[in-house]
Amino acid sequence: METKELLKKVKKIEIKTRRLSNHIFSGQYHTSFKGRGMTFSEVRQYQYGDDFRAIDWNVSARNNDAFVKIFEEERELTMMLMVDCSGSQNFGTSEQNKKDIVTEIAATLAFSATQNNDKIGLILFTDEIELFIPPKKGKSHVLRIIRELIEFHPKSQKTNVSGALEFLSSVIKKRAIVFVISDFMTSDFQKPLQIASKKHDVTGIRIYDAREKSLPNVGIIQMQDAETGELVWIDTQTSETRLAYEKNYISKVENCQNMFSKCSAGLVETETNESYVTKLLTYFKSRT
Repeated sequence: METKELLKKVKKIEIKTRRLSNHIFSGQYHTSFKGRGMTFSEVRQYQYGDDFRAIDWNVSARNNDAFVKIFEEERELTMMLMVDCSGSQNFGTSEQNKKDIVTEIAATLAFSATQNNDKIGLILFTDEIELFIPPKKGKSHVLRIIRELIEFHPKSQKTNVSGALEFLSSVIKKRAIVFVISDFMTSDFQKPLQIASKKHDVTGIRIYDAREKSLPNVGIIQMQDAETGELVWIDTQTSETRLAYEKNYISKVENCQNMFSKCSAGLVETETNESYVTKLLTYFKSRT
């Protein structure tokens, strides 16, 4: 992609997602994801209704008046965006494919974190770790993340969520807010998810397309696996074929939902032609 075209795309995403994060998500993000604890801020004179347990007796004795300690939430957090960039992310039958939605969601979350002065890091993964950007603050850092999400070309087309979660646990030592953005059409990753969820606040965001759920009756068609490149001919005219396709999809979705539930991790599911804004807001409000 030419530099001029890339900058134009980055700017377009920045304008859209910053508006969302400024006016909608920043407040919800702040209340949904708490700081590490409370830290001392200052003392002030006791007022009617204050908790007497907060009285600073040493300061009160020196000033012959009651003073209370004021504490503030220690807000600085780290957000890690873990983004699946395997071949299946290029699929889409609506105006936007899954990769487009993933980029917008990641950018919106990153700007929301920036509003709270939090650090943001990025892990792009397939069946290997394609790119790791350590957590850092600032708008220029967020714009770099957006550029990578738009332009990055992975070496592999396959997916391994387990390996990505294991990498996260090895490189991020302090507790972080983690968003894993993927279609999760992959094998079992419950054990590394469980380990990561005990250490971090983990939320999965599952992006899917309507056509992945069911096949239309369009006769005999050739289909290709986006991750393995395998080509197969499928007769969509038979109800048995369409039912088997749907059952396979439902099984994978239920497996994903069960793993997140068992690991006490959050899960947001949004279709490419749905409003991810509504889905994220509903999730944030449910956490508060």
